[in-house]
Amino acid sequence: MKIATYYVNGVNGRLDLLLRWLHEAEPDAVILQELKAPDANFPAKAIAAAGYGAVWHGQKSWNGVAILARGQKPHLTRKGLPGEPEDEQSRYVEAIVDGVVIGGLYLPNGNPYPGPKFDYKLRWFQRLQAYAAELLELEVPVVLVGDYNVMPTELDVYKPERWTNDALFRVEVREAFRDLVGQGWTDALRELHPGERIYTFWDYIRNAYARDAGLRLDHFLLSPDLAARLRKAEVDKHVRGWEHTSDHAPVWIELSEKPSKKRKLK
Repeated sequence: MKIATYYVNGVNGRLDLLLRWLHEAEPDAVILQELKAPDANFPAKAIAAAGYGAVWHGQKSWNGVAILARGQKPHLTRKGLPGEPEDEQSRYVEAIVDGVVIGGLYLPNGNPYPGPKFDYKLRWFQRLQAYAAELLELEVPVVLVGDYNVMPTELDVYKPERWTNDALFRVEVREAFRDLVGQGWTDALRELHPGERIYTFWDYIRNAYARDAGLRLDHFLLSPDLAARLRKAEVDKHVRGWEHTSDHAPVWIELSEKPSKKRKLK
């Protein structure tokens, strides 16, 4: 099973690029972030014509998340995280695809630090931690995937000294991510590339992509049973080089049907 995440940065404005990549990569499930479209404007027909069913949680102008599944419609199980009923930002959607619970998320950016946006980010992280612990207790296959807006370590950021007081790299945010993983999740990309500099985002300014001055913001966290099935984890970096593309590249993992005998759970 191939699961991908793609911060599309405007699903309608970049629909042609999304469809091009779907045709090229043929993922079984895809999590999209930053739809920038209300529910009524989600391009469900065009995506269906490409062979994918979809569920989505949209919002006008900003945010918005979706889950696509090849040849089927995902079984929607949740929109929004519990814990803050007044939160109207569309940042979490959850569905079941081929027996796997997929939590698609777009964690708040949090800048500028300090300030209310940073405080909201930490609250959102706390809500995610609480809900993630509940999912682990179910002992079912779960992946929490999307743009976490955090570089977990210095290996995940170009020139880390420049990011010390940025909300994506503040010590509080990295600790929150570490605490989340510490519940029993596996960071898929880092699991298979433990010492490699891998980025998923390159800014539009200062020729960042050509210089490979990037950040690793898009993560897959796998429950123990899925971690045992992990075979590959890669970034489709070339997509970032397409004209009018998103500043993120698609990231994907491959899972075997059964746990690999060569892999052991931590």
